[in-house]
Amino acid sequence: MIKAVVIDDEPAMQEVNRRLLKEYFPEVKLAGIGNSVESGIELIKKEKPHLVLLDVELNESTGFHILQQLKPYSFKVVFITGYDTYALKAIKFSALDYILKPVNEVEFQQAIQHAIDEINQGENQQLQTGVLFETLQNENQGKKLVLKTMDSLHIVDACDIFYCRSDNSYTTFHLANDEKIMVSRSIREYEELLSGHGFFRPHQSFLVNLNHVKRIDKSDGGFIIMKNKKEIPVSLRQKKRLIQLIENL
Repeated sequence: MIKAVVIDDEPAMQEVNRRLLKEYFPEVKLAGIGNSVESGIELIKKEKPHLVLLDVELNESTGFHILQQLKPYSFKVVFITGYDTYALKAIKFSALDYILKPVNEVEFQQAIQHAIDEINQGENQQLQTGVLFETLQNENQGKKLVLKTMDSLHIVDACDIFYCRSDNSYTTFHLANDEKIMVSRSIREYEELLSGHGFFRPHQSFLVNLNHVKRIDKSDGGFIIMKNKKEIPVSLRQKKRLIQLIENL
């Protein structure tokens, strides 16, 4: 039996989490609900849960303060947050599980099932949480990105990524040291995540770090020549925008 707690300051969200856990995850026992940083810390210390459903925005504070005061911790966290928050982007950079408000039942099931699988496999998320806190503290500086493969967690500096290549629902990262890392997430997700950090998608199959572009070859429709001599195709639709971005670097 997996023991869980919910920490959320909205009664309606508390009830949603309670109902969905009961309906879809009978193997999960809800041991209690907290509604603040203080009550959340007390609840976790008392119940020692395997799983914590943690609201990011808690009254005048955040759920991150709970994690900071309980380090190192042995439970798995699934964050609950709204759209378009900086915290959500930091969570994505860290490859941590989250549920968006308003809650979609399918997405809720996917996030909780993934968390349960990792609990059963004995996986620890300390490294990912370390990246999360670093991202939150250094909003305008270079970012670290957690890439999860079947057997490893890779912590990569965004500045070391030359380009990404899409293969259906998989994305392969090509790094500065010629290392390649393939993850089972779409390139569109990484385009959204890295768009504010010097990355551009010149072609449906590629996402490039503009800081590693050596030159643009305008012949034969257009190619990007990377500093590692790799050639990246440029779609006709993106060619003008690419040139404008390069000129403004």
